[in-house]
Amino acid sequence: MEEKLKVLVVDDDEVDRMAVRRALTKAGVQMQLFEASDGNSAIATLSSSSYDCVFLDYRLPDQDGLSLLQNLRLKEIRVPVVVLTGQGDEQIAVELMKAGAIDYLSKSRFSPEILAQVLRNAIRVHKAEMQVALANQQLRESNDLLTRKNQELEVQRKQIEIQNWKLVEASRLKSQFLATMSHELRTPMNAIIGFSQLLLRPKCGPLTHQQKDMVERILNNGKHLLMLLNEVLDFSKLEAGKLDLKPEIFDLSKVVNATVEEMRSLAEEKNLSLVVKMELPNSIVFNDPTRVRQILTNLLSNAIKFTESGSIRVELKELASEQVQLAVFDTGIGIAPTDIKHIFEAFRQVDQSTTRKYPGTGLGLPIIQALLQMMDGTISVESRLGEGSVFRIEMPRQISASNQQIADGEANAPTYSNRTNLWRQQEIARFAPEGMQRKSREL
Repeated sequence: MEEKLKVLVVDDDEVDRMAVRRALTKAGVQMQLFEASDGNSAIATLSSSSYDCVFLDYRLPDQDGLSLLQNLRLKEIRVPVVVLTGQGDEQIAVELMKAGAIDYLSKSRFSPEILAQVLRNAIRVHKAEMQVALANQQLRESNDLLTRKNQELEVQRKQIEIQNWKLVEASRLKSQFLATMSHELRTPMNAIIGFSQLLLRPKCGPLTHQQKDMVERILNNGKHLLMLLNEVLDFSKLEAGKLDLKPEIFDLSKVVNATVEEMRSLAEEKNLSLVVKMELPNSIVFNDPTRVRQILTNLLSNAIKFTESGSIRVELKELASEQVQLAVFDTGIGIAPTDIKHIFEAFRQVDQSTTRKYPGTGLGLPIIQALLQMMDGTISVESRLGEGSVFRIEMPRQISASNQQIADGEANAPTYSNRTNLWRQQEIARFAPEGMQRKSREL
């Protein structure tokens, strides 16, 4: 069953009110029609109940239609209004529509069909306007909410910015403190090591077995502490961006063999075999030999430290004419998959307890990774618990110009010219074995 419409006719002429009723009834409009003869009674009626449509005569005894519309707006009464005009009132009706009326209809054009159509159009337009108004209100509320959220986010951003600045400053102070302390502690530590070595020399006089054992312990522990201090100092320099590469042409195979021989005694103390496998016909590279030695020393130290039995193998091979790979294999305790992602974090060790079996600063691998980044190289690891680990390093045969530093160590030294690069390539080719010169010229 069609719902009845509530219609209000505001007109001081009873005949006109009856004409509207008859026309709507004849058009078959299901409605409840209410009447008001002046503006005040119309406002009172609309304030107490809601209506689907109002037919308004412009000329009322107490006020005109424009004043009535303004009063309705002040009271926030929303209802579709159709203005009924007499002759010559069309211009006034247009002004009323600008003030909020939905439509207007000349009384001379009254017909059931036209009046019913105007009624339905007014209701439809009013509903559409209400939906638009509701959507706009929701948009305004959303916009206000977004504005408040943006303001809150801006406050949070500023707070985060301040906290980040404090963290950066704290990190800088920490690095500066570590660098200062490491530097200051190295001086007395070098003195302890030097005097221990002097005491062990025969010309300083014989020592008893107990005295010799004590001095050797002092020397070994001093060397260990110096190694730890050097790690902290290098890491602080890396964090501060003050550690520079000093590249030169050198034989990579000689550096690898020399480093392995230096570490062999430590392996033999644990009855570990230490072998080297070379597959690098042209071993001439342009890099920082000191830092390459440091990288391999750290990897071998870790391999020896975490391997109780078995072997350690160092492999050096060529991946391409411009890329070499250095790998260290061990049969040690291995690393759990959940721990692999953390081993390159500074000061992070798998066993973080104070009673851990394997000592160290936890800086070896982070230093290696940072140095390789400076060399445009990479490091990867494969490991299984109880079966061992393999660390693979890939680095260019010659480091890029942006990473190079003039050998005197100046902090802001200019990069090499093209002529110097050509000379470097020629030198690599000159030192390369016969048959590899063609490959070296491709660098």
